[in-house]
Amino acid sequence: MPRHGPLSTRVLLVCAALGVATGIVGGIAGLLTPVVLIVAPFAYGLVLGSHVLPGIIAQQVFRLPLVALTTHLLAALVASAFNPAWMVRFVGTALLFGAIQEGVAALTRYRTWGAWRFFVSAVVIGGAVAVVVFLAADLGKLALWAQIVYIAISFLGPVAWTAVGLGVGASLRRAGVARRAPDPVPRAAAGR
Repeated sequence: MPRHGPLSTRVLLVCAALGVATGIVGGIAGLLTPVVLIVAPFAYGLVLGSHVLPGIIAQQVFRLPLVALTTHLLAALVASAFNPAWMVRFVGTALLFGAIQEGVAALTRYRTWGAWRFFVSAVVIGGAVAVVVFLAADLGKLALWAQIVYIAISFLGPVAWTAVGLGVGASLRRAGVARRAPDPVPRAAAGR
């Protein structure tokens, strides 16, 4: 049976499973956010950085266009179940992070999948997270050293989570998740 779109049903099902798993992580991160902002606000970038996981894992597993964005959106819907009031934030973050990850992959025409390529998107996302944290935490009122620590942790959060995502994605690839299923009807018989 031919595919009717850029992603096969099998790929979409795996993206959905990844979206559920990483959406749970994102939902937990969302629940932790108010606590982190009160107890250890400097760690907010680490929490926000966890939202890179859906796209990193999906791209590491499949190395196809649109898997990052698809998985991010599915994860955002799952994360929204933890805190429906933040649905717009979850979806907005998914669109931003997914678009950055897809954009970096598109620049290499979806042909280059070295770890460096994933870390390029992590650095771009880290820059976006650092700006968000700077604005959300009103860092201008802190001492210069505290501002630098905040920004460094915010910037490095997505980079650290990208390393985690690459490890998970590589394990899933080795386990055969990316392997194509055999055709149910032999090709010679299908032409008769």
